[in-house]
Amino acid sequence: MIALIFDMDGVIVDSNPVHRQAWAAFNRRYGLETTEEMLQRMYGRRNDQIVRDFYGEGITAEEVDARGRAKERLFREMMAGRTEKMLVPGLRAFLERHRDLPMGVGSNAEPENVAFVLDETGLGQYFRAVVDGHQVRHPKPHPEVYLRVADLLETEPAKCIVFEDSHSGAAAAVAAGMRVIGIRTTDGNLPGTSLTIDNFLSGDLEVWLRAQMRPV
Repeated sequence: MIALIFDMDGVIVDSNPVHRQAWAAFNRRYGLETTEEMLQRMYGRRNDQIVRDFYGEGITAEEVDARGRAKERLFREMMAGRTEKMLVPGLRAFLERHRDLPMGVGSNAEPENVAFVLDETGLGQYFRAVVDGHQVRHPKPHPEVYLRVADLLETEPAKCIVFEDSHSGAAAAVAAGMRVIGIRTTDGNLPGTSLTIDNFLSGDLEVWLRAQMRPV
């Protein structure tokens, strides 16, 4: 049996536009103007990496943690009451159709953000395993996140199909020995993908999945 693993930002919820707004507003507190180049470097990375990138390696680990948490509180405030409307189209029906398959979440996101999205939308019921960026030593593009989800789902990596929107996430899944389906919310050209779709309404997705489920 195959297992389905989902990144969160850009795959479950199209939240990257809000992350962009939150980073810009948060950085202004420190007199830092956020450029498009900075925002492009944000995608698919864990918060500690982003904070050090934006503010330099000189700040302490405690300050990295504090700034990351403060920015994510701002993000959740901006998202409150909007999460359902920001789900990637077709996702809820897709999860319901395939709820008999082992499914999990593998994200670099903060644990509070993962819990917030799954609680606000009620989607937590579909996932047998949830791994966030603080449950692993090495964030994406290292494969540890996805290998940990596969282990919790008791499914070998070769039988796992990962849904990703970022280069670092796709690289992590490929490095884990998993197949990748690209979602075009963030980047439409992800190397190593078996299929690329706009969202979960894609008919191509169901055809491709049925092919993977056929006995060899």
